[in-house]
Amino acid sequence: MKRSLISYFIGKLLQVEALLLSFPLLVSFIYQETNRQKFAYASVIVGLLALGGLLSYKKPSSARLTAREGIFTVALSWICLSIFGALPLVISGEIPNIFNAFFEIASGFTTTGSSVLSDLSILAKSTLFWRSFTHLIGGMGILVFTLAILPNSGSDTVQLMRAEVPGPVFGKIVSKLSQTARILYMMYISMTAVLVVVLCLVGVPLFDSLLLSFGTAGTGGFGIDNAGLAIYSNPQLVEWIIGVGMMLFGVNFNLYYYLLIGYGVEAFKDEEFRTYLGIVVVATLAVTFGIFASYGNIPDALRTAFFNVSSIITTTGYSTADFNQWNLVTQMILILLMFIGGSAGSTAGGLKVSRIVIYAKMAFAELRRVGQPRRVVSPRFNKKVVEKSTQVNLSHYLLVYILVFILILFSVAIESKDFTTAFTAVAATFNNIGPGLGEVGPTSNFSGYSNWNTLVLTFSMLAGRLEIYPILILFAPKTLKEITRLKFLKA
Repeated sequence: MKRSLISYFIGKLLQVEALLLSFPLLVSFIYQETNRQKFAYASVIVGLLALGGLLSYKKPSSARLTAREGIFTVALSWICLSIFGALPLVISGEIPNIFNAFFEIASGFTTTGSSVLSDLSILAKSTLFWRSFTHLIGGMGILVFTLAILPNSGSDTVQLMRAEVPGPVFGKIVSKLSQTARILYMMYISMTAVLVVVLCLVGVPLFDSLLLSFGTAGTGGFGIDNAGLAIYSNPQLVEWIIGVGMMLFGVNFNLYYYLLIGYGVEAFKDEEFRTYLGIVVVATLAVTFGIFASYGNIPDALRTAFFNVSSIITTTGYSTADFNQWNLVTQMILILLMFIGGSAGSTAGGLKVSRIVIYAKMAFAELRRVGQPRRVVSPRFNKKVVEKSTQVNLSHYLLVYILVFILILFSVAIESKDFTTAFTAVAATFNNIGPGLGEVGPTSNFSGYSNWNTLVLTFSMLAGRLEIYPILILFAPKTLKEITRLKFLKA
């Protein structure tokens, strides 16, 4: 394993995090917060710059990573960034428990939106900003962001992006990887800016518009006020705007690029996109029917259903209703949407719609083969035959997904009072959604777990965001032995 190269990438990444932390520090000065609050961010920034400079002062002669080294670097990067990103919350005293602070910031970077906080009113503006800002950065990917802003990031870093970008298949939209990263982030930031402007135009204050847009764009969903959207002058309109925004950010960003270059018709023919829209429409109508009796009129029921369906399928986690009060059928629909997730290549989590479609086609193909053993049946996706190797990889991923989910569930179940709470706590973190049901529902939080299970659920979020393999490889016995030999971990 190329120790110097991994150290170099980690060092550069820590310097990027120092740059990101300068934004909440600026907010702290703007709102004239306490010296302790300012020191919390400033001290971590100085520490990251020093450590990052020490690790990356010498660029290795070879910048080529193997697939395993790329996966290792990505997993280690996300853990390091989450730990260092949590330090300001500990130093400021707002979340003094390091395990809870680690959970909170990992939840931000992974765009999960699960929280250990019960009262947002006690948080400083800089902390509210930092929590939501991590959604924006983590949504498209920390490594993708780094590749987009660093000069001379050549194609040898493809293994980093391959390990971080969610979905069953990785593909570049242009030949150069760094240019692909920049195009993706330009579209991402542009769409976020449009959302900020729209929210401001309907009366949402600029600071709130920024934070709500960060959470919507990154499909993260951290709350910024105890009262939710009800504090605004026109909460129903804000609800529709954010609902549509969440749905748009759950679409594969490659399709937006095709729209920009004039291939709109081909983009709309994408099978995953059409299935994704179909699921949103059907689920919204079903939930509307299920909650109609509680609201008494179609407009309110439809708005609430669309917002929460859009929030759950894109794994954003914003909520305008307490799911615990809904009937069992609507709760089952929401749980199903938790596992489906958004589109591959979007900021959403979950299994991804493309995988669900291919799994369904593989199952039907197998059924036809059982009835007609001599018949050759090949599932197709977007009018192309799904290669046998891809089918095997997808089957393996589903098996690993189920096994890891069960292992995490067993650990969490020990402390949970009921199965619903335990199951949805794991589903919410593993699929990067945010709220679950029961004691971790939209009106509750995750503060009731011990340090151990807080750590387990943090692992669940990171594993879900990186689609399991990078985290498993990082904690494999062989890898742990190699970590102890890395230069940047030596005294």
